[in-house]
Amino acid sequence: MHYRDRALWALASLVCVLLLVAPALWNGFPLLQYDTGGYLARWYEGYLVPSRAVVYGLILHAGAWLDFWPVVGLQAALTVWVVALTLRVHGLGRPLILIGVTALLTLATTLPWLTAILLTDIFAGLGVLALYLLVMRADALSRLERAALIVLIAVAAATHSATLAVLLALVLVIALIWLLERQRIAFARLRDGVLALSLGAVMVLAANFTVSGRLAWTPGGFALSFGRMLQDGIVKRYLNDHCPDPRLQLCAYKDQLPADADEFFWGNELFDRLGRFAGLGKEMTTIAIESLTAYPGLQLKAAGIAAVRQLLAVHTGEGVLNTIWHSYSIIERFTPWAVPAMRAARQQRGELGFEAINIFHWPIGLLSMALLPVIVVLARRQSLADIREFAAVAAVAILANAAVCGILSNPHDRYGARLVWIASLVVLIALLRAWRPAPP
Repeated sequence: MHYRDRALWALASLVCVLLLVAPALWNGFPLLQYDTGGYLARWYEGYLVPSRAVVYGLILHAGAWLDFWPVVGLQAALTVWVVALTLRVHGLGRPLILIGVTALLTLATTLPWLTAILLTDIFAGLGVLALYLLVMRADALSRLERAALIVLIAVAAATHSATLAVLLALVLVIALIWLLERQRIAFARLRDGVLALSLGAVMVLAANFTVSGRLAWTPGGFALSFGRMLQDGIVKRYLNDHCPDPRLQLCAYKDQLPADADEFFWGNELFDRLGRFAGLGKEMTTIAIESLTAYPGLQLKAAGIAAVRQLLAVHTGEGVLNTIWHSYSIIERFTPWAVPAMRAARQQRGELGFEAINIFHWPIGLLSMALLPVIVVLARRQSLADIREFAAVAAVAILANAAVCGILSNPHDRYGARLVWIASLVVLIALLRAWRPAPP
């Protein structure tokens, strides 16, 4: 690559990074969410809490010295790199195309609101794209790029158990394809995918041990499934059918339980009084497991509804408010130097809202997802086989995400939004390839 080409790519990459951190620049501080404080506190508090990965907490800790700007810069830079690789392997490796695609994703999708926030969600989409590149498009990558993708996949998997589950589902689908048509996917590439996820699991255990002194997985699991069953009315039915039971503290309070999981976990005095996740963890696990066998038909129906609800829940900005007191208190307690800039930010002054944004983002997200099977069906020419596979991988990832987050946890717009932008990227690449065929 000539000096002029390198300079053009560097300039294009810088422009794209600035586009993807634009919401934070406008805000005057990286965006915050309900869960930000829980991740940040892991290094300082030294114990594990449900669904708050220590690995991402360490990333926040490492970037805290400059008011967390290195974190959003890293997230944006990684996104630009992965998008650039994706464009290149599909015959669209041009600086102006990278800028154009990034600009469209910035305007029309939730992507910049993922890169500009202190939250793990951007790594879900990056993990999916990185796994696709590593396993399905490895021949178009250098050895160094493949190694870097392995590390990125591992980090992505380590930042959230749901992301690991989605990536594992993708690997299993790809493994099935390999078993049926071994000529399509080299075993070495499938092996690299498994290696990346295994490295992610090791990262989780190592980080948790470093912080807490315990060799343990990030807690959550059945407690979060309990929340979904509480919201679906299954917990109430179980308690009505099985109480009194000396194993269950909740028998005494079965008529006081709210019908909303978030209200129970994050704003309920009863949950606090009974010891929160530590005090009720074993009991919630018991109820969640036993209700699976007690009400299989009800569970299947509720799971299906939850998955569909999650598939449609792709609004931008859930939880990005100015009333996130826990995140504020954690920053005030452990990174006090960042407080003045945080308090001066537009988000904290109540100037940030997503109603107008979602007038466009939500229908564009739904339309992009709906177009994925259309692309799979229409891209039948051999010259478009890569586009067909890309659309299929994106569809599998989005469906797996809806199942994992909707069924095992609880439907939230945040969970859907973190992957829906990939569908829009597939559509843009398909349109560009239709207009500008890849070179032979």
